[in-house]
Amino acid sequence: MNAQIKTLAALMALTLTGSSLAAVSPEEAAKLKTTLTPLGAERAGNKEGSIPAWTGGYTKAPAGYQSGDVRPDFFPDEKPLYAITAENMAQYADKLTDGAKGLLQKYPNFRMDIYPTHRTAAAPQWYYDNTFENATRARLTGDGYRFEGAYGGVPFPITNDPKEMLLNHQTAWTRGESAISPSRCFTISPSGKMTMVSDGIQNQQFPYNFKDGSLESYSGYFNIGHYVQSAPASKAGESILAHFPSDADKNIGLWQYLVGQRRVRRAPSVSYDTPDSVTSGAGFFDEAFMQFGPYDHHEYKLLGKQEMYVLYNNNRANAAQPEELFTPDFLNPDLVRWELHRVWVIDATLAPGKRHVVAHRRFYLDEDSWQILMVDGWDAQGQLWRMTYTLTELAPDVPSLVANMAWGNYNFLTGGYYLNAATNGTTQFKVVPRRPDSFFSPDELANMGAR
Repeated sequence: MNAQIKTLAALMALTLTGSSLAAVSPEEAAKLKTTLTPLGAERAGNKEGSIPAWTGGYTKAPAGYQSGDVRPDFFPDEKPLYAITAENMAQYADKLTDGAKGLLQKYPNFRMDIYPTHRTAAAPQWYYDNTFENATRARLTGDGYRFEGAYGGVPFPITNDPKEMLLNHQTAWTRGESAISPSRCFTISPSGKMTMVSDGIQNQQFPYNFKDGSLESYSGYFNIGHYVQSAPASKAGESILAHFPSDADKNIGLWQYLVGQRRVRRAPSVSYDTPDSVTSGAGFFDEAFMQFGPYDHHEYKLLGKQEMYVLYNNNRANAAQPEELFTPDFLNPDLVRWELHRVWVIDATLAPGKRHVVAHRRFYLDEDSWQILMVDGWDAQGQLWRMTYTLTELAPDVPSLVANMAWGNYNFLTGGYYLNAATNGTTQFKVVPRRPDSFFSPDELANMGAR
């Protein structure tokens, strides 16, 4: 009988692991007001002084700034501390991602200009308050890919669980409650030809982050949004609608409107490694926004926190004209800003019985904002294939650091690359009043696509 009780207890413990036991104690949560930032990063800088202490982030909007205006470079007079090239990369190898090394090795004229580190990530005080509450009540559900007990803040600010970290990314504070943005995709072919393969408008709403909401009134969908394409002419009107739930009892909603069919249809294939139509197949759907849709085809292992050179505070690159930013092989190094930051490193390998053309991935998550900054990808033969990146935008008017807009990918096998959700040559995202749920319905998607 005792053996049966012990077996039952062990099974219950396994069931609870990553679920009921995910929340931290009040004593641990108290660190969010002392040694940790309100979102769970280390407040202190590193011992060398190359990473400063977090002192509240950057929250000062420019004088006269209106939401939607092109956000300026907030550090225009800074010069690079040094540059990393193929010739000196060995000196910095321990702080370079495999993707960065791949670029340095493939292109002798590629360089990384390293600027002073600014820990600019910030959020409103109410979001910090909710994060503190979430720390002691949030739990994983849905085989570890959904959560409960969290609202309006980072779900898991103190964690060593890679699935919790990826959920932190998905629900991260970026563009307020509701936002609209022009969204362009530029591809650069292996021969160096730049093409704008899509142009359109992206609307997103974040019910999880409604300021006046609560855990009790939360709909269970943390992100709803659609993209309506206006160019090229052959694809004008094509649209994608997505509803992403945190509630394990709700289904992911994915719909597509195709002009030729003149109807909205469910589109479960808008996920995983299906070639992304918005990028003309240069990217995969689950690379969008640095991580899009379900991600249960891989298993995840936390490799720890490391100091790495990452793309950060890239307002200058986001404001550049396309012909300035895109060079034949890579983004113009004169416009791209790299900084040294602490990141969480997560390894992803194929789960048993699952398939994905990117068999192995490595994610680098910003400790200050919980957003994915870079992803390395290897094919089934173990060959480095892809490097996904984002041109983080500092938006003190929100306030936020946005790392899931203006993302792209370098393809080491073909030599081409792309930048999607780009605002180069146009305006930038702006926060707008909350829209009714009907605005993000399949019926409304048909109406917008048919206009």
